[in-house]
Amino acid sequence: MLKPKQLGHLVLRVRDLDACEKFYSEILGLHVTNKRPGQMVFMSASETTSHELALIAAAPDAPVPDKGGVGLYHFAWEMQSFEDLQQMYLELKQKEVNIVGIGDHGISIGVYVLDPEGNEIEMFYELPQKDWPSGGEIFDGKFPRSLEKDVVEGSV
Repeated sequence: MLKPKQLGHLVLRVRDLDACEKFYSEILGLHVTNKRPGQMVFMSASETTSHELALIAAAPDAPVPDKGGVGLYHFAWEMQSFEDLQQMYLELKQKEVNIVGIGDHGISIGVYVLDPEGNEIEMFYELPQKDWPSGGEIFDGKFPRSLEKDVVEGSV
């Protein structure tokens, strides 16, 4: 069966293009790869892709998605290492970003925040596959490290 290589990018409709560009660049560290002023912004965490996220301007009074309805629940950015996730977590706290949850998924741990439009975003780290439990559900169990307990003053 033919299948895609990987997810290429995500496009979000947003009411405030400038505020969202600022959030994704200043809070999450993405860089702008292309811009159509007042219409679209293309952004990436990678240096080798044209974009992973595109923001497209919606009407300023466009309704927000119904949280109980069908559609996007959240999207996630994978961090290179657990230490990078810890650093991101600390920076989010220092920048007073509203952290809406920490998710322990056994083989991964994630930090959840909302962008200026209320879209939920997860930053996560996943254990290498060799460290996943064998037999049974891979999402059972507890992630072996803690975002806060493992932080040593000045080490991250």
